[in-house]
This record gives sequence, structure tokens and C-alpha cells, in this order.
Amino acid sequence: MTPSLNRQVEEFLYELSEQGVPPLHRLSLADARTTYREICVPDQPPGVVADIREHTIEGPDGPIGLRTYVPDADGALPALVFYHGGGWMLGGLDTHDALCQTLAAEAGAVVTAVDYRRAPEHRFPAAVEDCYAATQWVAANADRLGADPGTLVTCGDSAGATLAAAVGMLARDRDGPAIDYQVLAYPPTDHSFDTASYRENAQGYFLTRDDMRRFWGGYLRSEADGRHPYASPLRAERLAGLPPTFVLTCGFDPLRDEGTAFADRLAAAGVPTRHVQYDDMIHGFLTMLAEPELDRAREGVEELGAAIRSAT
Repeated sequence: MTPSLNRQVEEFLYELSEQGVPPLHRLSLADARTTYREICVPDQPPGVVADIREHTIEGPDGPIGLRTYVPDADGALPALVFYHGGGWMLGGLDTHDALCQTLAAEAGAVVTAVDYRRAPEHRFPAAVEDCYAATQWVAANADRLGADPGTLVTCGDSAGATLAAAVGMLARDRDGPAIDYQVLAYPPTDHSFDTASYRENAQGYFLTRDDMRRFWGGYLRSEADGRHPYASPLRAERLAGLPPTFVLTCGFDPLRDEGTAFADRLAAAGVPTRHVQYDDMIHGFLTMLAEPELDRAREGVEELGAAIRSAT
């Protein structure tokens, strides 16, 4: 039986259409960033953490902004580094603030979000190197952040999930830091557009195939970059040695099949892997906590939090 699109998501998409919100690829970069921000940022933050702190660290090519969320929880709390989505071009700390707050509370983790350099101003591998540098810093400064220095988790959604996978490879290839668990929510894992899910979900479900063409085009310096495993993790020759991984995919998402393929390859390489698919969801639904009727967004973050708690 073919899964049906969630009714609340149908209403969300209808409202976007009624408001005349065009697909992101049709907008200028500035307008696309503004529109994405308006969709993701709630009128009122959830206010579910005990403390929020801002940091600036020195990165490989200039300063990197960080935002740390400390939950109201006791005991040794894992350090979690979060990399936001938005096609490597649109997102930021504010677009994923509600998600990070809720994730910190659900996972019982000290979450540090990374304000990495965005494309097209800074193309691959700038964001990858920023995220890796921030992960090194969090690992070395966990005590200062109020986290357990012995437990490190990485997490990202969409483009941020690709960055998380790349950081996992870099940590393996550069001898650290040790990552205990990684969470990849609807990751783009291959610079290619020829899967069944790209054909089935090319348009009409928020993220479109043309959006992804624009995002990849803005992120990469050349077609050769698209074959690099740090940009397209599915093309990596070797996946053994990566952290245990949780992969979340969505049924009505152009990226569904490549996320599934990456989970399958991780498992085949001996990496402990759990893959969960939300058949009735669209790409990006975890950030839709601003929509009070979108129950599945809350459920999804709760599931991520439970997976992190059980793994750490």
C-alpha cells in the first residue's frame, strides 16, 4: 500500500501555496534566505533549556560562531555538535534554534550549533573544514561547556547531515576526535539526481529537484567536487570505521533513496546503523516545530533524542 502524505503536512503545503511562496530556487539568494528563515523561525522560542551561550572560536580561515544549549538535566551530559541544514546556503543558528533547544532537552545533551561558512560565498570544502574545526574545539572544551568530555555526538539535518557524515570521515582519517554516535536526518549523500525518489518527489513537497540542483551548484566549485566523498559520502570507497549511525529519511523527499542507500552501505561496512523512515513526511519536517499542528516534528525530535540517550 502506498503511504499517504500526512494531513498536517498537506495543510502546511497548502498554506505556503495560498501565501504565494515560490519554490526556493526561483528566488534570489537574499530572498531565499529570508523566506527560509521565515518558515523555520517560530514567533516564540520553545524556552526548554536552562541556558544558551554564544562563543566565537578561531577556525581554519577566520572566526566561527557557536551557540551552546544546556538542558535542565543532571548527571554527565554528552556533548553534541549540531550542523544546520538549508542547502549549505540558507540556514543559520536562528533557523535551527528551536530544533537545537528541543533536541538538547530530549537528548539530555549539551548541544553546540555551528555557524559554518555558507555557499556560494564560501564553497566546498569551507563548511566541512569549519564543522570539523568546531567539533575538535567542542571535544577539547567539553568541561567548559558543562558536558562530559568522554562522550561526543554529531548531528545534522539535510545539508548539515552531509556535513556530519564528512566530519565523521575526517575524524577517522585525521585520527580524531573520537565520535561516539552520529545522527543524519534526511541527508543528501550523492551529487546525482537520478534516483526513483528524485523522480517521484521532484516537486510539490517543499524541497524540489530544482532546489537541490541550485544548492549543489552553489556549494561545489566544480563537478569534480561532487565526486569527493566529503561532499558525496555515498561515493566513499571505504565507510568502515565511522561512528555508529542513526539515519532518518522521509517518504516524500527527493533525497529519500540516497539516504537509504547510505544507511545500507554503512551497515554493509560493519558500522552499527539504525535507519528509520517517516513514510508520510517531507524533507525538513524536523524544523517545523513552529507549526503547532505538525505533531510529527515533535515525534521525530523525540525519536532522535531517545536514540542519542540510548547510545550514550
